[in-house]
Amino acid sequence: MRYDRLEDWLTWQEGLNPSTIDLGLERVGQVWRCLQPPDLSGSTVISIAGTNGKGSTVALFETIGKQAGLRTGSYTSPHLLRYNERIRLDGQPISDQLIIEAFQKIDDARQGLPLTYFEFGTLAALVVFAREQPDLVLLEVGLGGRLDAVNIIDADLSIITSIGLDHQEWLGNDRESIGREKAGIFRPGKPAVFSGDDMPASIAEQAKKLHTPLYVNGGEFHHEAGAENWSWHGPSRVFAALPFPRLPGQHQLDNASGVIMAIELLRNKIPLDDGAVVRGLETVRLPGRQQTVERQGVQWLLDVAHNPHAVSALARQLEENPVAGRTLAVLGMLADKDVATVLKLMHKHIDQWYFATIEDVRGMTAAKLAATAQSRLPVPSFETHSTLVRALKTAAEDAMAGDRVVVFGSFFTVAEALAYLNSPA
Repeated sequence: MRYDRLEDWLTWQEGLNPSTIDLGLERVGQVWRCLQPPDLSGSTVISIAGTNGKGSTVALFETIGKQAGLRTGSYTSPHLLRYNERIRLDGQPISDQLIIEAFQKIDDARQGLPLTYFEFGTLAALVVFAREQPDLVLLEVGLGGRLDAVNIIDADLSIITSIGLDHQEWLGNDRESIGREKAGIFRPGKPAVFSGDDMPASIAEQAKKLHTPLYVNGGEFHHEAGAENWSWHGPSRVFAALPFPRLPGQHQLDNASGVIMAIELLRNKIPLDDGAVVRGLETVRLPGRQQTVERQGVQWLLDVAHNPHAVSALARQLEENPVAGRTLAVLGMLADKDVATVLKLMHKHIDQWYFATIEDVRGMTAAKLAATAQSRLPVPSFETHSTLVRALKTAAEDAMAGDRVVVFGSFFTVAEALAYLNSPA
């Protein structure tokens, strides 16, 4: 197969495998071996799994690495505005041409195997990184860990950021089962870091089984926050007077602490000085994670939060940062998400809801959101809209100076909001 445009490649991939999610390493591993690429031995590789916090962790590594003069290669998913955001070199999305060249190599090597959209993207990132050999390769696990396509690579260090309930149909119905799946990225003798809170016992059990040295937030390392700065306390040193990460939310201290622990463990592989850590914390950015945009006196708060764990963090942010006016919410979610719990966590912070249908085969309808709100919330005030754009426009028209509009529930939802806010007024 040969296409000249990236959009055509992506459309073709969407129909290649009838399953949107088809977990397992056999297909993707076989194609990787057929590609016969150079290995990643010239790079230090970090795999990052978790329910929430993966993107923030990658962004912190990326920014600190840049400040240290290291070349980085990052693979994350999903994207917000452009597919190219998924594969980055030195923090910048790679070109269409580089992705197309990688896709062509993969298609030539797959010998008819029906790779999924995600597997194609994972292999493309690995092809690019194998060619470029950046100093630091950051691989975000898309779903779970044990059977995710990223797990065909043996990382030098693994990080699990947090464990919450999400994707239960694939990973299990409790935190212990989900933790066990995510700990599938551990490797014998290679260090692992858990940067979240309340670690499931299954993660420690997996580490013990594999003889994986495990460093746990609140155990081998912890952080202490003051009014102006914070400190990190590790196994052999204290890192004092650190600036708060330029990512909103107190939970970002957990993510930053895990990154610093990983840096300490990899000092013999990657030369990172303390100054690079400080400068990275001061300059890190990540679109769509409690991102604020001011427009005509109204604060827009955009967050891809789509599961109870992430929405809890968003609710805390709203409570700790009140506005003079009302708080309006534009919500669009995918059909497999725990809408009832999300609404319960947020309803006391929201004065008016704008429910929107996500125009995707996996999207939930505004009517379903409204029905859940009516059955679970005390007298909810809401409107329903057939598209996200209509919901965003209506919320913008209703909002007055001093109000806040919160947009959350999915990457799709935030992507539409960014496009809308970036368009001419």
